[in-house]
Amino acid sequence: MRSGTGMHFQPLSGSNGASATKRLLFKRMLARYDLYLLLLIPIGWYVLFKYYPMYGLQIAFKDFSPSRGIWSSSWAGFKHFERFFSSYYFWDLLWNTVTLSLYTLLVTFPIPICLALLISEIKNKYLKKTLQNVTYIPHFLSLVVVVGMLNLFLDPQVGIVNRVIQWIGLHPVDFMRKADWFQTIFVGSHIWQHMGWNSIIYLAALSSIDPTLYEAAKMDGASRWKRILHVSIPGIMPTIIILFILQIGQLMDVGFEKVLLMQNPINAEKSEIIATFVYKNGIQQGQFSYSTAAGLFNSLIDFALLLIVNGYARRKTETSLW
Repeated sequence: MRSGTGMHFQPLSGSNGASATKRLLFKRMLARYDLYLLLLIPIGWYVLFKYYPMYGLQIAFKDFSPSRGIWSSSWAGFKHFERFFSSYYFWDLLWNTVTLSLYTLLVTFPIPICLALLISEIKNKYLKKTLQNVTYIPHFLSLVVVVGMLNLFLDPQVGIVNRVIQWIGLHPVDFMRKADWFQTIFVGSHIWQHMGWNSIIYLAALSSIDPTLYEAAKMDGASRWKRILHVSIPGIMPTIIILFILQIGQLMDVGFEKVLLMQNPINAEKSEIIATFVYKNGIQQGQFSYSTAAGLFNSLIDFALLLIVNGYARRKTETSLW
């Protein structure tokens, strides 16, 4: 190929180009070897705690006996899956899990975005920092503390919420022991605890938007709302899509610990989900193969949803995880 200076460039063949690329990559890795060494810690963590335990998934297809071990336990095929799918509580578990997951996603996902947009539009630095700190702090509270606060505030006798209800002339409500209130309390407390922390990544994305875009929009007469609508939101849309895909990938994992802490025999008809079912049958009752089959079913739904949503996002927006 001839360039404008009269020099000739010989294109690399496929094999030579690939080898040259590998050599260049290797040289870059050697030049930054200290940074690549830091990757050993997270990679080791993932291998040890995420990938290695997958070896134990095979007990879902076996009659597992701790004395015989995973490998020596007898093969059972899909017996445990069939037992789970044919059980009388299967549809109730699935319904509770799906409804709580969708409720949590639809309500909690957009609120950190709105909070980040609000914080970014505040010009007073003191007010901005105060709002950030107030919304961040609940994230660092233990779930045990949060559920204890819920029990205290919603207590029908001494809880502040019921005191206000009585003050306006209504009868107190035992929120924590009413099944119909379980999902609303779960989602509402989740918003309070995590909306500030989840807004951090959106604030970082907003700070990376070119300021000249806002100046150009302002010169064109765009109001503050129009600037948010046509500059801020499009600027963070790739971040929103990526986080939405990640959220879909863990849709069925709705916070087992918090559900278990909030659960009681009275609200169990709404609070019993697949994750708590797996804990009770696997850890408490020792039905390891049966509970592993139920947990694997739950994880496969998440995996399938992740593939579907990621593929759809890649085709429609050209933004995806891979």
